[in-house]
Amino acid sequence: MRVSCLTTWLDYHWRRGVPEPDPKQVVRRLIDEVMNRGDLSVLDDLYSPRLTAAARRWIEPFLASFSDVRMRIVELVADRETVVGRFACSGTHTGTWLGHQATGRRFQDVAEVYFFRIVDRRIVRAWGLEDTHERLRQLGLNDARGQAGDDPLR
Repeated sequence: MRVSCLTTWLDYHWRRGVPEPDPKQVVRRLIDEVMNRGDLSVLDDLYSPRLTAAARRWIEPFLASFSDVRMRIVELVADRETVVGRFACSGTHTGTWLGHQATGRRFQDVAEVYFFRIVDRRIVRAWGLEDTHERLRQLGLNDARGQAGDDPLR
């Protein structure tokens, strides 16, 4: 009976032109609750069941490596099911990351850009770019191209 009532309520409001929830809210929750507060249990609500485990494998080690990580939303743009986010990420290197032992050093405002596809209030696809070279440089770590801070394009 409850499902029937809910379906009827949703159908009624949909027909009346009540807009779908803003897909940017899903990304805001990802940043606020998961990345900034470290609440990994929220992943089950934010990602499709097919992607939840992959999201956890990506996010959990990062949060363990940078225990005070802070992501700032610089800009969010939505077009139907697609949300594009530009972020600035900061944190202190307190755990092993990319094979590098914790340095205790801090990185600040490293640029990240992600594209999310949101269907039925869940992330069904995510693709992004992070400035890992800049993060390594700020932490004083070597990367595969040489010493941190060496810019092969200069």
